[in-house]
Amino acid sequence: MSYVIRIKSLSYRYPDQQIGLNGVDLTILPGEKVALVGANGAGKSTLIHHLNGILIGEGDVNILGMTVEKKNLKRIRGKVGVVFQNPDDQLFSSTVYEDVAYGPIYQGLNKQEVKKRVAEALSMVGMQDYIDRNSYYLSIGEKKRVSIATVLSMQPEFLVMDEPTSGLDPRARRELINLLQQLPQTMLIATHDLDLVEKILPRTVIMYRGQVVVDGPTSQIIPDSNLLENYGL
Repeated sequence: MSYVIRIKSLSYRYPDQQIGLNGVDLTILPGEKVALVGANGAGKSTLIHHLNGILIGEGDVNILGMTVEKKNLKRIRGKVGVVFQNPDDQLFSSTVYEDVAYGPIYQGLNKQEVKKRVAEALSMVGMQDYIDRNSYYLSIGEKKRVSIATVLSMQPEFLVMDEPTSGLDPRARRELINLLQQLPQTMLIATHDLDLVEKILPRTVIMYRGQVVVDGPTSQIIPDSNLLENYGL
């Protein structure tokens, strides 16, 4: 298998018949760090929600050799870690430990292995001292780190993030960028933060009106102000 993601002719309409995706083709190879950019409403979040079966449209979505369909969702969700824009969508337990342990427990791991996974994931994001804290009372930057840990504890092969730096102050943003630079996983990051894109994501995919319209090296795309302006960036 030579790809992590292979999407062919993916289309999706919302219940009100508005087009969310319109014939998307996208392949991501192992180890790639890819930016997904586009104006609001371009289809970025809709595409992300197809990568672990939150949404299922028409076309072919294949992740690590598995078709995204009901019978494969448990395995896919163990290998594809999705971090949502709002960390409160992922943090719902009474302690940080319970939030980070949820995924490994869902995977059926024993208590000792769950404890080990939680400790490793929190250490990776620098939140090991918060293990007994209530996530509700953390800052937005701390919540983002814990939400990433909830995904890392499942040891995914592929990491998907939706606007990871939104709402962060400059210091928290720098710390998160440094963290993302150190993670080894293949990544797809949907973002409006073009500075983040330029620093850590060598490949950029631009979406516009539900389609992939540009796909190439970040070093060529980001400096092209006319191109960015044409697509609302």
